[in-house]
Amino acid sequence: MTTTLFTTRQTNHMQLALSEATKALKIGEVPVGCVVVLPSATDVPDAVIAHGANRTNLTCNATRHAEFEALDELLHSDSMVDLSQCELYVTVEPCIMCAAALARVGIGSVYFGCSNEKFGGCGSILELNAPGAPVPTYSSPYPCYPGLLQQEAIDLLKQFYEMGNPHAPKPQRPVVEQNKTKE
Repeated sequence: MTTTLFTTRQTNHMQLALSEATKALKIGEVPVGCVVVLPSATDVPDAVIAHGANRTNLTCNATRHAEFEALDELLHSDSMVDLSQCELYVTVEPCIMCAAALARVGIGSVYFGCSNEKFGGCGSILELNAPGAPVPTYSSPYPCYPGLLQQEAIDLLKQFYEMGNPHAPKPQRPVVEQNKTKE
């Protein structure tokens, strides 16, 4: 695996995504956060044009991932931004659903912290960001850069799962009675 060297600018943007993830953790959500950045071609600072954090538990809606929250913020703003010029920074590799949506809206590039070994759509399970990926018509491939502040993202996830997910459904397994010995 190739190691990517990240710039201070990229690291600062991921710090903002980690801040969003920390907010999610504080309200009992899986700590995933993201920001959408419009890079500046001049000496003017980059513009953070949207941010999001997981809200699946709060909304009881499995589609309310951090990426969707940020995209919704953009779609409901008056901003007319060409997403192909934007970078998305997210603490965890986009899942299959989010990776396909990012291709569909034409995001320019994605930087993520840690891999998503169960549902990752940018290389761990599927590579929906790659040219020729099986995504809907009118989708655009985009480059992904993994490992940016990876350990910090993992640490937030560990905190969440060590606390236990208070919103997880209770197991519905049938109770199996132990063999009773006859007296």
